[in-house]
Amino acid sequence: MPAIVLIGAQWGDEGKGKVTDLLGERVDYVVRYSGGNNAGHTVITPDGQKYALHLMPSGALSPNAMIVIGNGVVVDPKVLLEEIDGLAERGVDVSRLRISGDAHLIMPHHRALDRVVERYLGSSRIGTTGRGIGPAYGDKVARMGIRLQDLLDPGILRKKLELALREKNQVLFKVYNRKAIDVDETVEEYLRYAERLRPYIAETRVMLWDALDRGETVLLEGAQATMLDMDHGTYPFVTSSNPTAGGACVGAGIPPTAITKVIAVSKAYTTRVGSGPFPTELFDDNGQHLRKIGHEYGTTTGRERRTGWFDAVVARYACRLNGVTDLVITKLDVLTGMPKVPICVGYEINGERFDDMPMTQTDFHHATPIYEELDGWWEDITKARTEDELPENARRYIARIEELCGTKVSIVGVGPGREENVIRHPLLP
Repeated sequence: MPAIVLIGAQWGDEGKGKVTDLLGERVDYVVRYSGGNNAGHTVITPDGQKYALHLMPSGALSPNAMIVIGNGVVVDPKVLLEEIDGLAERGVDVSRLRISGDAHLIMPHHRALDRVVERYLGSSRIGTTGRGIGPAYGDKVARMGIRLQDLLDPGILRKKLELALREKNQVLFKVYNRKAIDVDETVEEYLRYAERLRPYIAETRVMLWDALDRGETVLLEGAQATMLDMDHGTYPFVTSSNPTAGGACVGAGIPPTAITKVIAVSKAYTTRVGSGPFPTELFDDNGQHLRKIGHEYGTTTGRERRTGWFDAVVARYACRLNGVTDLVITKLDVLTGMPKVPICVGYEINGERFDDMPMTQTDFHHATPIYEELDGWWEDITKARTEDELPENARRYIARIEELCGTKVSIVGVGPGREENVIRHPLLP
């Protein structure tokens, strides 16, 4: 059976958690492979229960699937334990969780540096969540990181922390005039986390290889999205990892030959949080309408999301980059009642038309969207479960997205609930 990758096709917040939850009962493993608690998934169960997940894979709400946090994730143990406890209090079985011993830890100095550097940048700030994700990945690349497996060896934990703080405390104190991090307090705090996390830490690569050998299905769940990818997104306004399909192999230890399906999720319009270029961004009443009706506020931060029309240039780029086999379009219902629903089909930059992503950051920043306007619809679509039950103009809108992206649209979300979908093509047999 296959390994399936689920990714975001825009700047995040597309509704990946809903799709993971939709597939959760039909897969054996759900694996989070990148990011940290700077991301979030909101899942609404059939009984109306709402869950905001940050580090835990969305498959946690499936009664059967094993849930795995892969080596590519950076883990704040305090946040993870709070999330575990919160789910357990609501009756969710968290004993199925396994965490890669090679996943890196977010430490107090990472959070401190993230916040102070972002403030120091002022108007040039990137728009991070201040949760230490970037500095943790920076230390990972610099080979100064501390991993979950280090929690199991107090001597190694102290030695690595002392080495890291030898530099970080100098920066915090002498450059930013902030209090230095105490080694003893930090070791004591993290060893308390170690006792609780010990049962969950495992060699997850072998676990997943064995599952695939047994013919079981592994769903690899990305956080953030394509346009926030460190290498392929709108750098430097990106996350610090690779949430694209290729990152799934690195962040979970899955061989690329095991992946047989890549599902990309996109809203029927576009949003992003934080700074950075956004060609179709709306600053008028339409933008406010999308934000209000779509409840566009961050799961993790509560920040207002920037809103804009659907960008087919971005979506097509994501489909080609990730090798997408199936598109899921969410929140089509938010567009109900709009007389016209424009789609960006290209960019104009310095008088020249671009149908693909421009090469340079400067060109993308100055891109003016070229729109194709489609007629809207007024009918309530939240009860639609088949394509024939959608209004004709809504069907035309989805068909045009499919044509522009060159990828089949398999599911259309018509509401926030797990069952509020139009199934055009089954994602699993």
